[in-house]
Amino acid sequence: MSSADRLLLILHIGFAIFTLGPLTAATMATPRYIRRGEPGTLRYLNRATRVYGLLTLGIFLFGAILAHGQFSKVWLSASMTLFIVALVLLVIVERDQRKALHKLQLADAERRPASASTAPPAEAAPAETVAAPGEGPATEAADAGTGTPGPAPERAPLGELAKVETGRIATISGVVALIWIVVLILMVWNA
Repeated sequence: MSSADRLLLILHIGFAIFTLGPLTAATMATPRYIRRGEPGTLRYLNRATRVYGLLTLGIFLFGAILAHGQFSKVWLSASMTLFIVALVLLVIVERDQRKALHKLQLADAERRPASASTAPPAEAAPAETVAAPGEGPATEAADAGTGTPGPAPERAPLGELAKVETGRIATISGVVALIWIVVLILMVWNA
């Protein structure tokens, strides 16, 4: 093996180590933060998926150069095909991350003004209150039929808004992780 081939192999393995790990972690963690309704974290995970997804092209590039045009080997063609399939699936994951982020941001923007106007001022209520006769939970239930405004109905959690994207991201991320493992096995087995 020439020194140029060794350099290519080092770059190929280095890109694999430093891009596939963070990429897989970002895509696998995404459904959790969608369910929690955290748009800030989801924005970060989407950016990480995009950046590390683009950097994985270095793995493909250095691997293709290292192959020296011997694409007739079955294991090499299978590895390259699986890699391309994984990249296409990552494009779908990134798209679903953007959709979920957009849904969470819209719902969060709608909830903020409503919750800010209905929240009592912090200094209006004493730390400990004693209910006067005729006040309390039993009275609130009795007033429900009289038109007296009660507490606002609870809305669905933010994470429930992007159920389809959450499921699709979780499934595709698992498939992509399995593809990376199959490609690794093919590379190690035939190297």
